[in-house]
Amino acid sequence: MGELLPALWLPSPMDSVRNMVTSLTSRFGSRGCIFTFHRVAPSAVWKTLPNRNFYIDLDFFDEFLTHLGRSGWEIVTVEQALQRASRNNTKDRYVNFSVDDCYRDTFDQAVPLFRRHGAPITLYVTTGIPDGTVPMWWTGLEEALLLRRQVIVGNEVLTVETATAKREAFARIEGEWNRKGPEPEYAAFCEANGIDAAAVHWRHAISWEMLEELRADPLVEIGVHGATHRRISELEPDAALAELNAGRERMMKRIGVTARHFAFPYGRAGDCGPRDFELVRQAGFFSAATTRKGVIRPGQDAFQLPRNTLNGAHQNLPIVNLHLKGLTGFAARVLGRV
Repeated sequence: MGELLPALWLPSPMDSVRNMVTSLTSRFGSRGCIFTFHRVAPSAVWKTLPNRNFYIDLDFFDEFLTHLGRSGWEIVTVEQALQRASRNNTKDRYVNFSVDDCYRDTFDQAVPLFRRHGAPITLYVTTGIPDGTVPMWWTGLEEALLLRRQVIVGNEVLTVETATAKREAFARIEGEWNRKGPEPEYAAFCEANGIDAAAVHWRHAISWEMLEELRADPLVEIGVHGATHRRISELEPDAALAELNAGRERMMKRIGVTARHFAFPYGRAGDCGPRDFELVRQAGFFSAATTRKGVIRPGQDAFQLPRNTLNGAHQNLPIVNLHLKGLTGFAARVLGRV
């Protein structure tokens, strides 16, 4: 029986995909991978968070950065990634990490982690967050659920005593608010529960003072994620250009940074297209990042940069290695989930 096994073995579909990706990599040369995330939290805190998939566990992130260094991947800025893509060194393997929105933990925890690794990080700032003009209802809802045993939601008193109950409540309420319009729902929630929305905002938001300090850090690259986090494709051309320009101009006025790179607040295939890429170009940016999975190859369009989203459900090295190899991007295109 043992002698028959080699003749009966057939490669699995995943083996075939891996072999194809390896062949394409050797044929087409250099490869870059951009990862994006929103928030980070220490392991002990991460386990309790009602919206924990929005965060990366800091211990895992530390492990991931160490893994990249040992595996020969260089961590670069977006500016450097574009330069690498243009020169097509066949042995080039590079990674960029960009954080969207930007919260207080970007300043307190994410940037210090990258400093410890001597690695750069890109911040795509929604300027309405440090301005205090973007209502961060998702953070207020999460904080209330995390700290309280009961909350009032509409006409209901909801008991949330366990971590599981808090996560289930967050998912349910977030879905309902998104259907109805979250901002008025959040305002009513704050009034019913005696929550100071402004105080909550500043407990979680990055400030201009923090960004001014980060501006001088050679490991920090600062870009723009819009002024109000609007979906660019939903806006008429003039309004879209105004939104793009407002974030860029506010960054320059407030901390003197000429932001060269932009990330779409909503970046899947249905959220941004050729018109939107061209508007970003017209606004004076040098690149635009999406959230379409994939890797950067030579000749990459700078205004359609693929980015692979990291969240709390992706906290293991085998999954991120699939991103690095381009397998998740390939699968997304095959399945039409881009």
